[in-house]
Amino acid sequence: MKRRLINQETGELEDKSVIKSVTIDCVIFGFQDGKLEVLLIKHALGIKKGEWGLPGGWIKKEEGIDLAANRLLKELTGLGDIYLEQLKAFGDPNRFPEGRIITIGYYALINKEKYDIKAGFTASEASWFKLEEIPELIYDHNEILNFSLKKLRHRVKHAPIGFNLLPEKFTLLQLMQLYEEILGLKMDKPNFRRKFLKMKLLVDLKEKEKDVSHRAAKLYKFDDRIYQKLTEKGFSFEF
Repeated sequence: MKRRLINQETGELEDKSVIKSVTIDCVIFGFQDGKLEVLLIKHALGIKKGEWGLPGGWIKKEEGIDLAANRLLKELTGLGDIYLEQLKAFGDPNRFPEGRIITIGYYALINKEKYDIKAGFTASEASWFKLEEIPELIYDHNEILNFSLKKLRHRVKHAPIGFNLLPEKFTLLQLMQLYEEILGLKMDKPNFRRKFLKMKLLVDLKEKEKDVSHRAAKLYKFDDRIYQKLTEKGFSFEF
């Protein structure tokens, strides 16, 4: 059984093996039914017990920051081996009521079909929320979320990271809906299709959707080689 890091009554840090002044908080994005979603956890311990926030926690003294971010996600939600990118440090003097705590923000993009989300030992619940349904979060977590959205909107114009949110096989409509959700704008379907196909990033699977009530659309996947090349080299994708 894992040792509790926080005193349930006082909210104070008890574990001597972690750094007391620095934490990690992660914004985890998913995509389903044409909607961008964010994974939140309800705290089971501490001064914010019963309230919603971003997954995160304390850094152990012997571990690197990226390793800590991956460990915390695994412990809190069961998520592992996912795309993670560091945002920045958030250090407003009043962000934590019990003392000066700096948090390092991360964001993650996951294909929801690949993971079985579960609440970890300091969370009573883990649940997905659509962007327009995000509640008031603890501390400065709404600020961290908004910053991560700005970062994501910039990154998808210069690297094909959005594919991390899609199932292995997808339609062009799903791809367009993903970009519309991230960027917050409506796109011209023929123009979007032409631009993406021109990049040679998509592989036509010669398959169509099955068991759908509408006209079945063609299925694609992304080309791993081109994906890695464009991720490293970057590009400018203007809509």
